[in-house]
Amino acid sequence: MVADMRTIGLVGGGVIGAGWAARFALAGYDVRIFDPDPEIGRKVDEVLANARRAQARLLGALLPEEGTIDIATSLTDAVARADFIQESLPENEALKQRVLREIEAAARPDVVIASSTSGLLPTRLQSAMAQPDRFVVGHPFNPVYLLPLVEVCGGSATSAATRDIAAALYAACGMQVLHVRVEIDGFIADRLLEALWREALWLVNDGVATTAEIDDAIRYGAGLRWSFMGTFLTYRLAGGEAGMRHFLAQFGPALQLPWTKLVACELTDELTDRIATQSDEQAAGISLRDYERKRDDCLVDVMTALRANDFAAGATVKAHAARLAAAQPARVPGAALLTAQVDTAWIDYNRHMTEWAYLKLFGDTTDVLLAQIGAGPDYVAGGHSFYSAETHLRHLGQARLGETVAVTTQVLGHDAKRLHIFHTMTGAGDAVIATVEQMLIHVDAKAGRAAPMLPGVAAAVARLATDHADLPRPAAAGRNIALPAG
Repeated sequence: MVADMRTIGLVGGGVIGAGWAARFALAGYDVRIFDPDPEIGRKVDEVLANARRAQARLLGALLPEEGTIDIATSLTDAVARADFIQESLPENEALKQRVLREIEAAARPDVVIASSTSGLLPTRLQSAMAQPDRFVVGHPFNPVYLLPLVEVCGGSATSAATRDIAAALYAACGMQVLHVRVEIDGFIADRLLEALWREALWLVNDGVATTAEIDDAIRYGAGLRWSFMGTFLTYRLAGGEAGMRHFLAQFGPALQLPWTKLVACELTDELTDRIATQSDEQAAGISLRDYERKRDDCLVDVMTALRANDFAAGATVKAHAARLAAAQPARVPGAALLTAQVDTAWIDYNRHMTEWAYLKLFGDTTDVLLAQIGAGPDYVAGGHSFYSAETHLRHLGQARLGETVAVTTQVLGHDAKRLHIFHTMTGAGDAVIATVEQMLIHVDAKAGRAAPMLPGVAAAVARLATDHADLPRPAAAGRNIALPAG
């Protein structure tokens, strides 16, 4: 059913609603969003710009054609033609119940209605609906367009089909679905965050630490481990070879000590002023959007590193990239396999794209090519792969910040174990910026040596070579590096 979805209706366009709009649009869905805020259009555009920049860094040319985002004139206008609906209103149970009834009345009877609530019980939210079986919670995390986690929790009347449809849609957008099996206030993640938040407020209230010092305690320490290993696996390793049982025996008694104050302190005017003042000092005058871009860049870099390790959130990104690569449409001979906008992170001290970024883009193009011939992640998981045996990179121009570059690929030759390819990168005015010539060797990873391609991949390579046979051979093909004779 997810494959048939085209339009997403959104009600509520705050930080979460605008993040959903960007997440869905960048996954290829058309979005209609309603919010009475007269500034909704500007705010969504700004969030989308940041999201587009972050997702381009994370997934590059694998991103599908971007969907549209239209600002609806009313709630009915947003949901009447929607194939899936996501509500993202403030955390007010009575407000959500009233608006959910309005959504239900305006939407098609077969459409799933999800709420972004961060802790209200779905059974209570759906209690006022005529069709409570089609309601589910899909609780994301900010920034919605980049963080993959989404908690899916149904109420007592939610059908299994509703849960499955919501989970499938979120997964199709590159998200990691956490099924909350037991309905509980705050679900799972926010209960953990709330415990840390309460303790942090006490530390500020008691004058033990400032907001900046508390954030430093997290970001330079446990937070780095949490991003890929969580709490229980981290503590298991802390137990050494004896594992978790030893850790609990060694550190469990400390749990009886009066270290923590899980009952929140009173948010007095004095404490509120202290926190707000310290937070302003901590922000050091940097704007909201600038901080969002810095946050997004750091998240992309962390997830990219985790992707290389095929671990935690990186495994989710890697699997999503593989799905996107497999869904790439066939290109006519000579058409670009990859397009990308030169990112700030790729720029060197000369304000031009640095060498490793050229290799990254050419490598990404090779990945798209391999996915098209059936040698993507599933093929690698089966024990076979292509390794780069030789690469010749030529720099013929400069790619500058913000410039759009495109890479075309030509198959120059092949045999049972080798694939000879030539990439050409062009920029503004189709000027050639760089080329790469590569010889890829097909390898049986288990045997650790070159081996013939499997029949399906071999046939796809042969078809591609035939398609490219009429393309003119690049003049630079076969060149080597040498000074002129004499």
